[in-house]
Amino acid sequence: MNMVKKAAKKASRKVPVSTQPAAASQVRHEEPTRKHTINDIARLANVSKKTVSRVINESPFVREDTRTRIAEIMQRVGYTPDPQARGLAFRRSFLIGLIYDNPNAPYVINIQEGALGALRRQGYELVVHPCDRTNEKFLSEIRELISRQKLDGVIMLPPVSENSALAEMLQKLNCPYVRVLAAPLDEPQNLVLSMDRQSAAEVAEHLWKLGHKRISMIIGPQTYRSSIERLTGFSDALAERGLTMPPEFVVEGLYTFESGAACAELLLSRNPRPTAIFAGNDETAAGVYRTAYLRGLKIPDDLTVVGFDDSPLASRLCPSLTTMRQPIRDMGRLAAERVMAKIAGLEGPPLTATTFFPHLVVRESSGRPKT
Repeated sequence: MNMVKKAAKKASRKVPVSTQPAAASQVRHEEPTRKHTINDIARLANVSKKTVSRVINESPFVREDTRTRIAEIMQRVGYTPDPQARGLAFRRSFLIGLIYDNPNAPYVINIQEGALGALRRQGYELVVHPCDRTNEKFLSEIRELISRQKLDGVIMLPPVSENSALAEMLQKLNCPYVRVLAAPLDEPQNLVLSMDRQSAAEVAEHLWKLGHKRISMIIGPQTYRSSIERLTGFSDALAERGLTMPPEFVVEGLYTFESGAACAELLLSRNPRPTAIFAGNDETAAGVYRTAYLRGLKIPDDLTVVGFDDSPLASRLCPSLTTMRQPIRDMGRLAAERVMAKIAGLEGPPLTATTFFPHLVVRESSGRPKT
């Protein structure tokens, strides 16, 4: 009985409740730190809001010591510009479109990475838009894309960049653009050029020096200007050295692995067969490797193969692939810089900076012919 009373008495005791506020360390939900604004940065740097804005947008009209001080303050307080507020202030979206219709994924990815590096340094972003240039609604879809996304400018990749009607439409829309091309089909300020004709001539010289006489080529789609430029440069350079390619030694592919394998099947069934194949790109060359392997031909003992682009695939093939190296990322970077300069109304880079010259990277797939 006494035990029952003791238990009841213990249960009836009240736990004292503190009337003091909880310690700061015990508060779970603290008020978040206020985000700094451009006005705060201007006050801390003792400059005008306009000066801070110029630093953010990399304007050349700011003294270097002032630029450095403002940049250090922004980094110290963790300030990042509000993209929406920035867009409203400048009446821009800070979006650049990348328009392409190209089955060569490594080319597109490298262009994209080069462009992004330049764009993000100035607060722009990239809107990637694959399309079908053969669609009858192609132009209207691009017009709608520009309107819907409020694009500030456009970068066009081949073969879309070869479409004159698209360039004319962009001009009418007052939409700044840059065309990546293999031939000068526009005003210099609108172009980033790859000298494909001269590059193909270098391949011809390489094969000629090795002693090849039965030389063939797998070109890309003839609707691509790059295919025309490479075939012309290659054929002309061979002719200058007293060599010709019979019509049956020129086959049209699609710049894909599958088409490379199929085209190589045709070429290697010729009698006599070619001792060297210049493939339209590295993907096509990889397809040639497969067909050569299935036919029991060794590269380069029985067949020399040369590609174009110097994609990561080229050095990973066995044997490694001789190919033309294009500075694709640099081309994407320059295209982005040029379109941003046009948007800002600044004078673009000099003409000489718009031209890129690929160069031959000789690897294990090059060899002298047996006969």
